[in-house]
Amino acid sequence: MATVEMHLSRLRTDRERWLLSASRIALIILVGWFLLARWANISLDMRTQAGIYLFGMVALNLPYGGYEHMSNLKNRGLPFGARYIVVYLAMVAGFVALFFYSPVAGLALAISVAVAKGGHGGLRVLDTLVGTDHLRTTPQRALAAFVRGGAVMIVPIYAWPGDFAAFSTFMIDIFQPGAFEAVAPYYGDLKITLGAVFAAAVVTHLGLGFHRRDGLTTWAVDGAETTLLIAYFVVVPVVAAVGLYFPLWYSLRQSARAEAVRSALPDPDPESIPSPHRVIVAFIVGAIATFGLAALIATLAPNPMSGGTLPVSGVAFFSVFISIIALPHVVVGGWMDTDRGIWYTP
Repeated sequence: MATVEMHLSRLRTDRERWLLSASRIALIILVGWFLLARWANISLDMRTQAGIYLFGMVALNLPYGGYEHMSNLKNRGLPFGARYIVVYLAMVAGFVALFFYSPVAGLALAISVAVAKGGHGGLRVLDTLVGTDHLRTTPQRALAAFVRGGAVMIVPIYAWPGDFAAFSTFMIDIFQPGAFEAVAPYYGDLKITLGAVFAAAVVTHLGLGFHRRDGLTTWAVDGAETTLLIAYFVVVPVVAAVGLYFPLWYSLRQSARAEAVRSALPDPDPESIPSPHRVIVAFIVGAIATFGLAALIATLAPNPMSGGTLPVSGVAFFSVFISIIALPHVVVGGWMDTDRGIWYTP
């Protein structure tokens, strides 16, 4: 174990360095571009933003989510794999039922899932590739995860309230048209409250981390990345920002973490490596199941085209769909699978 920890304490390969650097450079470029665009009075219409979102989330990020589960389940055995899939499907069914029964509660849970995924996934990348000596306790780690994940959802609620409220309405209207009107009067107060809570969390996280640091490096990297994430979601319009965040930040960084873990562990037994045709079959079955679920929801939902135009409706529908499969992704694949999990770090 000591050897593994020493191996993970530094970036060892050009691939890991490149992936981590690419995630930072991508967000810096986007922040710079949108600042220049704002200065030049250039804006993206919602149709263009929707196209960016759908390309980023469907074409780029959705396959990576399937890859995470494939990597996690291989060589784990049938009993474990069967339990994993059964619990996963049960959570999917429960989340679908929640959206049909109470879409406002479903939306609240969907936002929480995005915060949890961005936060805890980001924390494990820090553990593996940067170091977290400034995060000494479990509550402090939870606060760090909340800050990283909160940047993904809470910052856009405050910085882009109109667009966020519009797409919240579209998502809820898929299942119960007009239901958002009951909570709309409280949206302004919610925005201010969440903004204040998040600002306090950022100050506490950075201040406590600085106080408890061993050295300056890990705290400084954490602080710089936190600042970059906040700037990104303040400057980049929310639909495009979310659509590009997951493939350009989350997936790139998880790929770097996975590469570090693979290179730190002993080479696997060649006999235990699945054959290519089994991997292909698993991907095909997973793709059919994934898009079959999307088709089922679209068929049963009373108003799947809630946004009116195809791109905007696609963003609203896919935001619901991705949150439904992201809940067990985080809970089953990340939190419950303590032996390995999708964010495994030795």
